[in-house]
Amino acid sequence: MPANPIDFDTVRAFALALPGVTESTLHGAPSLKLGGRLLACPALHRSAEPDSLMVRIGFEQRAGLLAAEPNLYYVTDHYTKHPAVLVRLTRIKRPALKRLLALAWDSGRSTKRSTG
Repeated sequence: MPANPIDFDTVRAFALALPGVTESTLHGAPSLKLGGRLLACPALHRSAEPDSLMVRIGFEQRAGLLAAEPNLYYVTDHYTKHPAVLVRLTRIKRPALKRLLALAWDSGRSTKRSTG
């Protein structure tokens, strides 16, 4: 286990550094939103592995992440129909987490622009 493990406090700090990201709750758990839409939260469904993060990204982006690093990123049946990927926080490195959150942020901005 890394000496400085990544937890939701780390995720929160990285995400809140992105413009427009706010902290909220979802089913009593902390969540991060962009323009009122979910950006990231602890993976709450029982099908997710412990210490997993759910990050909202597009289906094509998810497919790329799953193909490139299946030991780091995954989905369960519950999340298959949602534009999201699950991340094993015990395995991700800080630079990769920052890139993932920036990708989700950019995707969230694109979605917001195209719908409103």
